[in-house]
Amino acid sequence: MTVRVVEVDSPDDPRLADYVGLTDVALRRRLEPEHGLFLAEGEKVVRRAVAAGYAVRSVLLGRKWLPGLTDLLEATGATAYVADDALLERLTGFAVHRGALASVQRKPLPRVEDLLRTARRVAVCEDVVSTTNLGAVFRGAAALGMDAVLLTPRCADPLYRRAVKVGMGAVFSVPHARFEAWPDGIDLLRDAGLPVLALTPAEGSVALDAVPPHVRERCALLLGTEGEGLSAEAIARADLAVRIPMAPGVDSLNVAAAAAVAFYALGERGGRA
Repeated sequence: MTVRVVEVDSPDDPRLADYVGLTDVALRRRLEPEHGLFLAEGEKVVRRAVAAGYAVRSVLLGRKWLPGLTDLLEATGATAYVADDALLERLTGFAVHRGALASVQRKPLPRVEDLLRTARRVAVCEDVVSTTNLGAVFRGAAALGMDAVLLTPRCADPLYRRAVKVGMGAVFSVPHARFEAWPDGIDLLRDAGLPVLALTPAEGSVALDAVPPHVRERCALLLGTEGEGLSAEAIARADLAVRIPMAPGVDSLNVAAAAAVAFYALGERGGRA
């Protein structure tokens, strides 16, 4: 297949509409899901999206990166829009250092119930709004053996460019779905036979290393939003409140760091510790 390369010299070129104004977070969050696309940044992330079966609409890149991406462009048939670095920065609003940006077609999300049929350990993000944190949660989930990540309605979009970038494309390998209602969605977890663990430093919570092995083998771990942590209602509905033992004077970790520690503790390696 011949690679279609288009040289562009104006940020106003209508063919580049997918890439305009990437620093306008509110606009991107509204438009990307609406038009069924997301943006992948960097050669590794783009390749992981393609390997996971996502269709690439087009690629925007600097001239020096074209030879290294020829095989991907041939395999996908995507048009390569090539520009100099100054134009890329004017167009996107930031310096593109990772070689390429790709406009990628979204896939339909699975239903929560469908993922729960086979999942043994799942992470549930309650209202995590930072795309940086969400991307890191997905990266930890992929590395530490979680079977799925479930999102409450107000969670950030895990396919937002920064989330995909921070997670190094882990969102492509870890199945995810979004609850239609929360905290009523906890009933779906329980219906699937998963003990519901609420990660919280609140008084009365149980240290993760004291969680029985049979619970660690199949469970849903609730992770709270930045700052406030889990809602009182989510904690009240959980089967067990759990915590990460910490040094005196420290009461919590960033949600992404806490998630990674908890994933390890709940996983097979953590269970043998």
